[in-house]
Amino acid sequence: MPSERKVIMDSNKEVTHLSSEERRIIETGIRNGSTKTAIARTIGKDNSTVGKEIKLHRKLKYKSSLARECSNYRKCKYGRECFPECEDFEQFTCKRRDRSPGACNGCSNYSHCRFDKYIYDPADAEREYRTLLADSRSGYNITTLEAKALGEKIQPLLKQGLSPYAILQAHPEIKLSEKTLYTYIENKVFEGLVDIGPMDLRRQVNRKMSRKKANTYKKREDRQYLIGRNYKDYQSYMAENPDVFVTQMDTVYNDVSNGPYIQTYKFVCGGFLFAILQNEKTASAMTEGVNRLEAILGTEVFRKYVHVLLTDRGSEFADANAIEKSADGFRRTRVYYCDPMQSGQKGSLENNHTELRYVLPKECDLKK
Repeated sequence: MPSERKVIMDSNKEVTHLSSEERRIIETGIRNGSTKTAIARTIGKDNSTVGKEIKLHRKLKYKSSLARECSNYRKCKYGRECFPECEDFEQFTCKRRDRSPGACNGCSNYSHCRFDKYIYDPADAEREYRTLLADSRSGYNITTLEAKALGEKIQPLLKQGLSPYAILQAHPEIKLSEKTLYTYIENKVFEGLVDIGPMDLRRQVNRKMSRKKANTYKKREDRQYLIGRNYKDYQSYMAENPDVFVTQMDTVYNDVSNGPYIQTYKFVCGGFLFAILQNEKTASAMTEGVNRLEAILGTEVFRKYVHVLLTDRGSEFADANAIEKSADGFRRTRVYYCDPMQSGQKGSLENNHTELRYVLPKECDLKK
């Protein structure tokens, strides 16, 4: 069990993660030749926690030039050309390195030793711990190094158009299920390590978003301008004033980024469609479009036949106060908004848009 995990020493005391200060004390203890038990007693941890910490995070700083760690290398009659059946071979062991404290920090024989040397560095140990902790909290059973190695292996295969299933069939050494590999790619486990993302999956657009990922998207909340102007408010007003005239408003466009745009009005009672060409799809442009409609109809006619203006919740129609008032500051209309994803609530205008597309198909240039 890694030292970063919680360790229960007895029924009343719980030992938590090692701190950076405790790791510095461990390094000092190793340098002074203290035992694991003595180090553990100093920091108030179990000696097994200290032992596992040192073994897990010590680093090989010097690799022996000898083929095998043999204690008889000075008297070797074979010129140190080691072979498995050598009768003179005697495995080298170092009490300080292999038992307690478990690393070579502070060893008096460090500069003369010909064998493998291991050093425990508290800064490196803390950094590795933080990486491991981040990995464990991400919810995936894979470390950063493992993710990088896996990503480098599958990246060129994905770029060739192979599916995760095909990759796993061709590489049985990847001990993952197809679903797990899909999950890693879709949830961007390889992000920042290799150039792999969800769009590298051939069937990405057909795959259903996971519930966990879908929950990260907040539902659209009613903004201030919608208060008192929802579709239920519209229904209530029409129930109290059944004889008023309603005009439905929307926009039509081919390119949402560049425009141009057609601001459409449907006079429901008369069945008449009126449109204004706009260069911008902004709140100020749409408000100006309403001003132009009032100028064309005249204030008196406008206030009668555009008594209620029903539109959708597009951001271009968000300035309800400006739309409702004339230049003199008096109310000229009442703006109400359809429910989200309910274009049928202004179905009369939507049906006219279908007919409009016969005249102005999406392939045509609206600027002409």
